[in-house]
Amino acid sequence: MELEILRETLLKKKRATEETPFGPEALVYKVMGKMFALTAWQAEPLSISLKCDPDFALVLRAQYPAITAGYHLNKKHWNSVKLDGSIPQELLLDMIDDSYDLVVKGLKKAEREKLAA
Repeated sequence: MELEILRETLLKKKRATEETPFGPEALVYKVMGKMFALTAWQAEPLSISLKCDPDFALVLRAQYPAITAGYHLNKKHWNSVKLDGSIPQELLLDMIDDSYDLVVKGLKKAEREKLAA
């Protein structure tokens, strides 16, 4: 997946924002101020880190060499994914959806209500 398509996909999420709190080399995508994705947009190949259910994260890492424990993130809850063409696009899109949903689920009730409005 190319960077611009990836950015469009991430920013289509409700109330998603793109920020650079770690410097210009990392694009961070947040919902209600909480990170759900981080891209190393200058990396070759492009990579993205996504939140994941801890048990499913282990399954994905065992099945796909391009999926590893989150780089500089909580390795239990985050996967880093090299977008080298070995990950089916449908799986990547599902992983993005799951990451967003996990972050939204962890928001305070008032924040979830505001997001739903």
